[in-house]
Amino acid sequence: MRYLPLNDADRREMLKTIGAPTIDALFDDVPDDALHPSFELPDHKSEFEVERMLGAMAAKNRAAGAGPFFIGGGAYKHHIPATVDHIIQRSEFLTAYTPYQPEIAQGTLQCLFEFQTQVAALTGMEVANASMYDGSTGCGEAALMARRIKKRGKALLSGGLHPHYAAVTRTALELIGDHVAQAPIDVNASEDLAAMIDDETSCVIVQTPDVFGNVRDLGPVAEAAHEKGALLIAVVTEMVSLGALKSPGEMGADIVVGEGQSIGNALSFGGPYVGLFATRQKYMRQMPGRLCGETVDAEGKRGFVLTLSTREQHIRRDKATSNICTNSGLCALAFTVHMTLLGEAGLRRLAALNHEAACKTADALSAVSGVEVLNTSYFNEFTLRLSKNAGEVVDALAAQDVLAGVPGGRLWPDVPEAENLLIVAATECVTDEDIATFAAKLREAI
Repeated sequence: MRYLPLNDADRREMLKTIGAPTIDALFDDVPDDALHPSFELPDHKSEFEVERMLGAMAAKNRAAGAGPFFIGGGAYKHHIPATVDHIIQRSEFLTAYTPYQPEIAQGTLQCLFEFQTQVAALTGMEVANASMYDGSTGCGEAALMARRIKKRGKALLSGGLHPHYAAVTRTALELIGDHVAQAPIDVNASEDLAAMIDDETSCVIVQTPDVFGNVRDLGPVAEAAHEKGALLIAVVTEMVSLGALKSPGEMGADIVVGEGQSIGNALSFGGPYVGLFATRQKYMRQMPGRLCGETVDAEGKRGFVLTLSTREQHIRRDKATSNICTNSGLCALAFTVHMTLLGEAGLRRLAALNHEAACKTADALSAVSGVEVLNTSYFNEFTLRLSKNAGEVVDALAAQDVLAGVPGGRLWPDVPEAENLLIVAATECVTDEDIATFAAKLREAI
C-alpha cells in the first residue's frame, strides 16, 4: 500500500534485529481463536441494503420521549430548548477541538470561562475547571486530588454513592495502592460516616441527593472530616437539584464534582456527558483539567487565557496532576447556553417543577398495594420497595411501553436486599397522564 513507509527489505531487517523469523511469530502468545475469530458476518451488501438493515436495527430502540419515562439513576430526561442545539451546531463550535494555541480561540475560551463561572456559582465553590469527561471520572479525579493534598492513602465512600462512581474511584485509587473503604448501601441515609473517619483518611465522598434520592445534610460529616484532617468531596448527579437545595459549598464541602447532563445535554443513549469539578481556591493548583482565566491584552482590552492546564499533552506530562486527554467542550457549551437561558429564576422554577412531579408520582405509587416509598426526603428521585422482584416488574412494564425506573438488582447485583428496590425519577417532562399510567400498570404487575 503506497502510504506505508516500509518495504519488504525493511521488514526483514527489523525482524532479524529482534530475532523473530516472521511477523506471525510476534503473535505466538495470542490464542488462535482470539487471533482469528469467526465473526460470521454476512456477505457484503450495497449501500442501500446496509442503510435498510441498520435502520431496522435502530428502529428497535425506544426514545425516552416515546411514552412514560421514569428512569434516573445518574442521568435524567429534561426538556432542552431548541436554542441550545441551534447554537452548539454552529460550525465554529461544533468542529472545534482542544485549543492547542488557546489564546487564538477567544470565543471558545470565553464560553469555557462562563461555564466555569456558572459551575462555581451553582456548587458554592470559589473556582471550577473547564469540565471533565463525566461525573464518575470527576469523582475519581477528586479522590486523587485529595490524596495529593493530604498525603494519605485512604478514601471513605458513603453507602449512598452511586455504585458506578464508587467503581471508578476504587479503580483509580487501588491501582496505586490506596485503600478504599465504603459503607454498606444506605437506603435511608442513616449511616454514621463520622465514626468511620480515621487519621489515615484523605477524603470522605458523599452524594446528595444520593443514589436513592435522599437529600443529605453535608454539614455534620464535613465537620467530622475536617476534625480528622480529611477533605469532604460532594457528588451531585442531578444539577437541577441545586435550584432548590443548599449548595455543597455552603455545607462545608472542599471539592464538588457532578454530572452536568441534566442541563443542556440529552440522554443520547449514555453520552457524551459533561463532568463538573469545583473546589476551594487554596486547592486550585491541585485541580485536574484546564482552567480559563480573564485578563487584558497589550491594549487593555478584555481577553481570555488558559490560566492553568495541568494536562498530559504538554511538555512536563510526568508532573501533570491528571492524564485527562480532553474536556467535554461542546457539552459544556450546551450546559452554558441552557443555564444562560434559564437564569437564576428559571432554574429555581425548573427545580420546583421537578420536585412537584416527584411528589405527585410518589403519592400515586404509594397508593398501590405492595409498594412502599422509603424516602423521608427527596428532590425528583426516590426509592420504592416492591413486594416482587423489581427487575421483573420493570421488564413487565417495559413490555407495555412504560419505563418504570432503575431496579436495585441492576446496580447492586450481589446485594439480596436490593432485588426488590426500584429507583424512580420524575422530572418536569412527566405528565399527570404518565403518572396515572405508571400507577395503573404497576398495580397490574404487582
